[in-house]
Amino acid sequence: LDMSSYDSIQSFAKRVENHLSRLDIAILNAGVRQAQFTTNPSTGHEETIQVNYLSTMLLAILLLPSLRDKSPKGVPGRLTIVSAALSLLPSLPNVKDAPLLKLFDRPDTYDANGIYCMSKLLAHAFLYKLVEYVGADDVIVNLADPAFVKGTDLSRDSPGLAKAGLAVFGVLTGRTVKVGASTFIDAAVLKGKESHGCFLMSWKIEP
Repeated sequence: LDMSSYDSIQSFAKRVENHLSRLDIAILNAGVRQAQFTTNPSTGHEETIQVNYLSTMLLAILLLPSLRDKSPKGVPGRLTIVSAALSLLPSLPNVKDAPLLKLFDRPDTYDANGIYCMSKLLAHAFLYKLVEYVGADDVIVNLADPAFVKGTDLSRDSPGLAKAGLAVFGVLTGRTVKVGASTFIDAAVLKGKESHGCFLMSWKIEP
C-alpha cells in the first residue's frame, strides 16, 4: 500500500473487500513529516497534506463498508486514525484568496512543523463531519494521540539541529513504542461507542 498513490489505496481497499472474509479493526498509522517542501507527483499536492490527510481519509472512507459488513454480527467495526495533540496548535489560514488546499501547495510559505500540525487538524475536521454519516452501530471511528514516541524515525528528514533536539526531547519525555502503541489498542479495542467521533489523548476522551 503506497499512501502517496490514490491508485494503490483504491487497489488495497478492493483487495480487502474481495479477499478478506472478516475485518474487525483497522488502525491507520501511516504519516510523514517532510523537512523540505515536496510535491506529490501524481496529485500535485504538498506531500505531508497528501499522506497525512487526503490519502488517509480516502483510505478511511474506502474501508468503512468492509468494516461494517465484515465485522461479527451485532458488533460494530472499529476504525482508529492516529492523530497528534499538535492538531490543537494551528489556526486556519485566511482563505479569501484561494481554495484551502491550494494554500498548502505553495513552497514560498512552507513551514514543516506548521503543515504537519495542519494535516492533523484537517483530520479532526474531517472526522467531525464524517460521524454525521457513519453511525456507531456500524463502525466506531475515533482519533488517537500516542504523544511523542521515541524510536519511530518520524523526524528522519529533519535538519541536524532539529533532529538532535527531538532526540533529546524523546529521551527526556518520549514514550516507548510499546506504550505509544497501547494508545491505539485502547482506542480500537477498549473504548466503545462513547468514543465515536472523539479525540483520545493518553487513553482518555478529550473535548
